[in-house]
Amino acid sequence: MRMSVRLDLPREAGSVPAVRRLLRAALSIIRVDRESGDDLEIALTEACANVVKHAEGAAKFEVHLDVTDRRCAIEVLDDGAGFDPDAAEDGRPGDRNENGRGLYLIRALSENVRLHSVPRHGSLIHFEKSFA
Repeated sequence: MRMSVRLDLPREAGSVPAVRRLLRAALSIIRVDRESGDDLEIALTEACANVVKHAEGAAKFEVHLDVTDRRCAIEVLDDGAGFDPDAAEDGRPGDRNENGRGLYLIRALSENVRLHSVPRHGSLIHFEKSFA
């Protein structure tokens, strides 16, 4: 079985729990184990929260979910101001710093993480998770 969903969402905080619930429902239908599902929910939440917080100039964003019984691939895209992917902190954020944890968590909880951003044209984050 395969489920593919493409969503256009307003760039507002209320979009984050809505897309997380949709992911949870898709993973439940495919019968993905709870631990993998929890990891993906956290990673998706962080990716969407980054758009809501940082994608200046974007009114909306897109989420693409592609779920099978073997893996899940997720892309979060926006047409905001963009950022420098090379400057995104790759290491563990400090315990006192509230910023910079999103990409760290996405990298820790998923696989094949790719970032792409073009100034004034938006950003894309892609990540996947394989299931046992």
